[in-house]
Amino acid sequence: MLEAKHLTAGYRRRPVIVGLDFVLRPGEWVALLGPNGSGKTTLLLALLGLLPSSGEVRLSGRPLAELSSWERGRRLAFLPQETPTPEAMRVREVVALGRLPYQGLLGREGPEDREAVAWAMAVTGVEPFADRALDALSGGERQRVFLARALAARPRYLFLDEPTNHLDLAHQARLLRLLAELRDRGLGVLTVLHDPNHARGADRVVVLEAGRKRAEGGYREVLPEVARLYRGWARVAGSELGPVVLPVWEEG
Repeated sequence: MLEAKHLTAGYRRRPVIVGLDFVLRPGEWVALLGPNGSGKTTLLLALLGLLPSSGEVRLSGRPLAELSSWERGRRLAFLPQETPTPEAMRVREVVALGRLPYQGLLGREGPEDREAVAWAMAVTGVEPFADRALDALSGGERQRVFLARALAARPRYLFLDEPTNHLDLAHQARLLRLLAELRDRGLGVLTVLHDPNHARGADRVVVLEAGRKRAEGGYREVLPEVARLYRGWARVAGSELGPVVLPVWEEG
């Protein structure tokens, strides 16, 4: 279990999240929702140990600060919004970077590494362009490659910051289905999402406002609070699939 207690973190001594408690369990998908600047990405980075913070973060009962970077890399995988990577690298080479926490400084690839890379490429659907250069891919294809790199580490917990960016509707649906499948295989999944409707498959939704929890619960439970956060620019509507949040742009 990944657990944070009284977590406060921010930038240049300005706190963005304040006194938050948070839990992510194996086999659970948690979605973070909230307006821009509400602290979603900051919380994610603090849970990964990538931001200075106060409070406590524990992974499987151990303080996160006590784990080496190699140990963290094997247990926690992260797909950020932007991923700088040499454009000339081949897709398989990029995905293989996910195995670095297992290979040490020498970077020697073994059978387990090759198997993990092949699996990650298969589940994300990037096998057909394994030998293509990264700069020959579309934005959506690159996003899937970077997800494959994260999965190649065979982590226990997967963190994704707005993973549906750059993806068309079909690939958004495939990604969300994949996250549900990974959750069902026992992976703990934490996603920062802008579109509340993408949280439909999550086990639990945490809604942030100004660095604090505004609501927490199931998708249907939190939607009214999500709509209220946008102060008239969103509303909850019914659909064939159940309630959804829609933007409101008409006047009157």
